[in-house]
Amino acid sequence: MSRFQETTPQKTRVSPIVIMMIVTTAIILIAFPLTAQDGTGAVPDNADARRYGAGWDCNSGYRVAGTECVAIDIPKNAYASGRSFGPGWACERGYEEVNGESCQAIPVPENAYLQSSGYNWTCDRGYRKDRQTCVPIVLPDKAYLTGDSSGSGWTCDRGYFATEDACAAIDVPENGYLTNSNYGDKWACERGFFENNGRCDPVILPKNAYLHPDSYGPGWRCERGYTTKGDACAAMTLPANAHLDRSGNRWSCDRGFQYSNGECVLGR
Repeated sequence: MSRFQETTPQKTRVSPIVIMMIVTTAIILIAFPLTAQDGTGAVPDNADARRYGAGWDCNSGYRVAGTECVAIDIPKNAYASGRSFGPGWACERGYEEVNGESCQAIPVPENAYLQSSGYNWTCDRGYRKDRQTCVPIVLPDKAYLTGDSSGSGWTCDRGYFATEDACAAIDVPENGYLTNSNYGDKWACERGFFENNGRCDPVILPKNAYLHPDSYGPGWRCERGYTTKGDACAAMTLPANAHLDRSGNRWSCDRGFQYSNGECVLGR
């Protein structure tokens, strides 16, 4: 046998991961060549080089198609939006897009005007919206226009309240005044008077009391150190080790004492 043995060359095994990377790269190169739609390569017509970084972008009104910039088919009453996504155009003010193909004028009814946004309309003053039309507001006596086109469009003058289609006078009793409230009571009694069956009767102020606007009370409150007894204010007698509370009309035991049978005793 020869000194030098004949050897068979060994086959080199390629990793499956490497094969996958090669195939993936090939697919990317086929689908996205170096001068494809990413704005690289020579700057075509109707394009400008990017201000920052490499590459180029199509001018407004054009979109990328391979290595070129082709004109966007902009319908009538539309303008180039300058966006790289979507149709590349938008409807002018007063028009709305139809099926992504055209721009149709927004129908504005008689006695209405196009809103500043350009997407909707509003009725003129003196008219209110009724479906897709603007109808005249029938203004009753003692009322004025509010400028609200969705509701009745009017409200009553001060001193009147709205019924179904008219304004009726608010009956304010003597010693009462208008509240100007849209909800709840339309009038209230003056200071020193209280409501009683639609009237404003005077508050009878007992000795050692003062007027107090309490809608659920007699209209007065006892001075500090006095407590209510019927229609009068009686002087309070405090036990030892007690003090008037915050209201001034009740008392509490001092700290360290507790109440027991009307007195304040040391706590246990």
